[in-house]
Amino acid sequence: MCLAIPGMVKKIFNDNTAEIEIGGIIKKASLDLAPQVSVGDYVLLHAGFVLEVIKEEKAREIFQAWKGNLD
Repeated sequence: MCLAIPGMVKKIFNDNTAEIEIGGIIKKASLDLAPQVSVGDYVLLHAGFVLEVIKEEKAREIFQAWKGNLD
């Protein structure tokens, strides 16, 4: 099983990587698997790779589900 984490693309670099914000933490990730990504997109991140673009609503649902499980 793998876990993909939602985040928002903050910056895209010329080396086909991006800064992804996940709950206030910034991670650098490869865009090799999802070259269509744009700044401001919500994406799923796994093992240093952006897997796909998702809707903001879906990202918020995932974060809310995690928050509910932590309470």
